[in-house]
Amino acid sequence: MADLAFLTRTPFAHRGLHGRGVVENSRAAFEAAIAAGHGVETDVQVSKDGVAMVFHDYELDRLTRKQGLVIDRKAAKLQKIRFKESDETIPTLKEMLALVDGRAPILIELKAKSRKVKKLCRSVAEALADYKGEAAVMSFNPEVGRWFSKHAPSIVRGLVVTEHDEISLAARLKGAMKRSLSVFRAEPDFLAYDVRDLPSTFADSLRAKNVPVVTWTVRTDGERTSAAEGADQIIYELP
Repeated sequence: MADLAFLTRTPFAHRGLHGRGVVENSRAAFEAAIAAGHGVETDVQVSKDGVAMVFHDYELDRLTRKQGLVIDRKAAKLQKIRFKESDETIPTLKEMLALVDGRAPILIELKAKSRKVKKLCRSVAEALADYKGEAAVMSFNPEVGRWFSKHAPSIVRGLVVTEHDEISLAARLKGAMKRSLSVFRAEPDFLAYDVRDLPSTFADSLRAKNVPVVTWTVRTDGERTSAAEGADQIIYELP
């Protein structure tokens, strides 16, 4: 069984320790998290030619000086694109891993809209193949966890969960069934739970089975209180 202690040992900086002039998911944000003695949470998408790229949005528009979808460009082109608020460029996951180099634990969220996750998952697994540091993958999409459970079971995998839009009774019932099915398919080693939903009966049921729960995205004292009640560690941003 995988050693999961790194998931709860230290807080994780959401998209690196960004803000106050530091761009999210940038090399500077990762270095700032490491300097603070914290873990790094980051996001990955796959390029047109199958390379794992560190970037949150599906579109380039919000953060960079270009427009369009990340997946429509090859890695070599993406690596040359600069952020709007920085001279830094978009790193590959391999570059990010080389930068961290075991100095901090890493949570990697795979951004996957559809059931077609093979290309994305394979790109991340390939980047992690020779990495010696502590790292885990996670996704809202249970097919990501399912792929890793079959093809790269040694990599720690998590399921990202939110209950936040489940307002009506029907939505809550449907959501509960969906979460149970997602856990069944993904076979997660841990959950990454929306802090707005804590404490959660569903999260507590998994914690009772020794499944660690980390929670996102903690920004306020009130959210820290909720996290302390319903989770084992936080993913946070600067207030």
